[in-house]
Amino acid sequence: MLALKTEDAIWGALEEVLDPEVGVNIVDLGLVYEVEVEDDGQANIEMTLTIPQCPLADEIVTNVEEAAAAVPGVKGVKVSLVWEPKWSPARMNDKAREEIRARRSLV
Repeated sequence: MLALKTEDAIWGALEEVLDPEVGVNIVDLGLVYEVEVEDDGQANIEMTLTIPQCPLADEIVTNVEEAAAAVPGVKGVKVSLVWEPKWSPARMNDKAREEIRARRSLV
């Protein structure tokens, strides 16, 4: 039960991690596929990026690690970048779509 609360807290923390190129958080973009916390406090996060050649991949992964590590009960963080299923704009939620539309209208 504690692991589920910790997983929820990690999802919340990851909502604060922005994709620097898009300016929208990685959860709303649909980049995070799975968050699992083991009994020993090890957090395993499976995620992708908008493109495999993302020049800011290291920065995003570091930000994910730091955000998850700051959650009480997390003893370690492992981020796995995966490329299947491939990310597409269809993975974004309505909030992300709205933020992107708003940014485009300002340009």
